[in-house]
This record gives sequence, structure tokens and C-alpha cells, in this order.
Amino acid sequence: MARIRDVAREAGVGVGTVSRFLNNSGYVSEDTRMKLEEAMKKLDYTPNELARNLYHKKSGIVAVLVPNVSNPFFAEFVDYVEQGLYDAGFKMMLCNTEKESNAELEYLDMLNRHIVDGIITGVHSLDVEEYKKIHKPIVALDRYLGEDIPVVAVDHKEGGRLAAETLIANGCKRVLHFIGDVKVESPYHERHYEFERIMKEQGVETIRYELKWNRLDAQYYKEAVKEVLSKTTDFDGVFGVDRLAIECMNEVIRRHKKVPGDVKFVAYDGTYVTEMVEPEMTAVVQPIEGLARESARLIGKLVNGKVYKDKNVVLSVRLEKRKTTVV
Repeated sequence: MARIRDVAREAGVGVGTVSRFLNNSGYVSEDTRMKLEEAMKKLDYTPNELARNLYHKKSGIVAVLVPNVSNPFFAEFVDYVEQGLYDAGFKMMLCNTEKESNAELEYLDMLNRHIVDGIITGVHSLDVEEYKKIHKPIVALDRYLGEDIPVVAVDHKEGGRLAAETLIANGCKRVLHFIGDVKVESPYHERHYEFERIMKEQGVETIRYELKWNRLDAQYYKEAVKEVLSKTTDFDGVFGVDRLAIECMNEVIRRHKKVPGDVKFVAYDGTYVTEMVEPEMTAVVQPIEGLARESARLIGKLVNGKVYKDKNVVLSVRLEKRKTTVV
């Protein structure tokens, strides 16, 4: 395997000249550049990308933190963000944080030590104060982490309105509402606040079930549904994220209720799983590809030292009417 010294010898230059050429760290004449390119081609020399990145204090890697990639929303987000990062010239390091309590902190440390160039975080397990200590490129997905960290989210207030108006139009009078842990400061709470505000305004009763902090796995969703249904089945509408709404629908059907005859469902996220069930589920659809692309675009700008103009990026949602509602 050819080394940098072999390239220097073949081109008739010093090792320092080869280093300047490879790292673009100083002047190298056009004639010398041509000689070096010919020498590298002849010797089949491949530059050490890691060493070159370390020289520039860049790794070319962005860490993407998600709670659990088995969750449909994060599975789609990761798929799209990987392509977005690739298009921006970065490789992705995927980090599932749900199973390890200190995983999020460890990846922040990697950012501090230049092992990764930036972080896109969609997790809610670490205290905001830890992020405020880090003055490096970070983009937050659906979470407020401080004044200096941009947030990519959707218009959750509009999403809550669409869900509420759909269930009201379907004649629902008592609705089961699954809500995320309110301890976490996040834009997504706006959908729940708006949903409950409209329901109260229209005289519709809501049964609020608050989910545990940082639990997004299928097993927990099963447990949550069984717990709430052990206390009441007296509801005619349900609002929750995709997997949770589907799990609830399956359990309701097992208890011999008809969908949408007896119970109507509106899911939130609108991932591929809402079309894989029968009946297909009405959903408020988040533009997951757009969220991923914007996250990749912003982190790329931050890593390259550019200043973002807007603190927050807010994308629109839409309602996809399917068979779990009738109008």
C-alpha cells in the first residue's frame, strides 16, 4: 500500500508539499499539483480521510440522535435525514438513546472532542442545561434546547385543530386523548393544548392519558392501552400518535367494537403504518421528509460556520382522511 512518502518520491517533491496539497492548507503550484495527481494515480494512493479530517478538526460525520429507530416516525426521519446529510457532504452516525440512560451525554461529549461535526437531536432524555454548555453545531427536532439552538418542527397547533375538528365532525362526544409527558419543553405540546381547547369549547369531554417520559416502544404502547381500557371503554373517539392509535384500535376491535361505527380514530404523524392496517387510519400527516431535509440543511450551515437567519423552522401539516372516520 502506497504511503505519502512514496507519493512525494514519485513526484519529486517533499512530504510537506504533499501534505499541503492533500489538506489544501497552503500554496502548491499548478505544475506540482499535476505531478502529485499523476503520482497518486500511478501508485493507486488513497488519502487517509480520517487524518485529513482531524487536521481540519472535522470528521465529516453528523450524529443523529433518536430514542428508538423502531418507532415509525423516527424510522422514516432517519431514512430521509441520511440522504439529506449525504447530499450535504456528510456521513451519518445513528444513535439510539432509549436503552442507555447516558447515551445522549456521551454523544455530546463526542461533539466536544471533534469526533462528530454536529448533532441533530430528536430525543428528550437529557436536561436542557447540558445542551447550553455546548457551543457547537446542534439542531433540535421538536424540542427547545436554548436560544442558540435552532428548532425544526411542524405547525402542531394546526395539527391539533385538524384532529379536533375531524372528530367533532364525526359526532364524537367523549374522546380518549393520549398526550406526551408535559415535563419536556417541546413544540409538540401545542397540538394537545389546541386539541383540548377546541374540544372544551365545543362541549366534548376528553379523557387524558399522559404517557411516560421517553417511552416510545411498542411494548409500552400495548401496556398503556391495556391500562386505560381496564378503567374505561366509554369513549367514541381516539387521538394519539400512529403506533399508539393503531394499538388502541386493535384492542377496541378485539373487544367487539366497530371502527368507525362505534369509535373513530385520528392518528398523528401519518407514517406508512397508518396505511398498513385495516381499516386504514385517518391521520394528521407530518412532512417527515421536509423535517429531515431542513435538519440536514441547517446542520450543514452551522458546521460550515454560516449563521442561520431564522431561529425556528416550522412546516405545515395536512389531514389524510381514511376509513377510521366517516367524514
